Amino acid sequence: MKEKQLVCILVLEDDQLFNETLEDFLEEEGYAVETAMDPYSALEMSYKQVFDLYLFDVNLPYENGFDLLQKLRQSGDTTPTIFLTSREDKSSLSEGFEKGADDYMKKPIDLDELLLRIQAVLRRQIRQERISIGEYSLDTAAKTLYLDGKTQDVTKKAIELLLLLIQAKGEVVSSDEIKSRLWAAGQSASDGALRVYITQLKKYFTENIVNVRGVGYRWAE
Repeated sequence: MKEKQLVCILVLEDDQLFNETLEDFLEEEGYAVETAMDPYSALEMSYKQVFDLYLFDVNLPYENGFDLLQKLRQSGDTTPTIFLTSREDKSSLSEGFEKGADDYMKKPIDLDELLLRIQAVLRRQIRQERISIGEYSLDTAAKTLYLDGKTQDVTKKAIELLLLLIQAKGEVVSSDEIKSRLWAAGQSASDGALRVYITQLKKYFTENIVNVRGVGYRWAE
């Protein structure tokens, strides 16, 4: 029996049979899998849960997979993404990568090849998981902050907030968006709770965390 990997994949595919096929195959390979049939459901799921990889169809009801990924990237979501599509034209291939795709496979999909591509994308992601922020080092996978190799006293929720601000690249992230991204539906997400995590981060990044009064926060280099 395969050792289960701590990797969670979101599959967005509107063909129910293929959706179920992907789910069964990936779970058999040891991955945790969540599925969606339309982009609105996938977007909502991405706000409630952190995924390690997205597998997105392109031709979908309501809007295509390219537009969905563009929304996610604009919100600071850098989750690796592979498109699975029946489109064969080069313009679609180019658009997929321009919108932020990490890989692109044409249907019909060879599942063994898909597995290899997933593994390759995840390996590339692992190499990018340790980033430097001034004198600090941040392990984005473990959500741990280090100084000179020593773990700093920062909660995982505060690290998630830090990453969200950094990924926005200087743009203001509204308080409402922060709360929707960091707290699942039904969880308490008050302004007071948000300020607790902002205060925690300012102990380490006093000059970088900027409060835009009445709007939200941004990261200043």
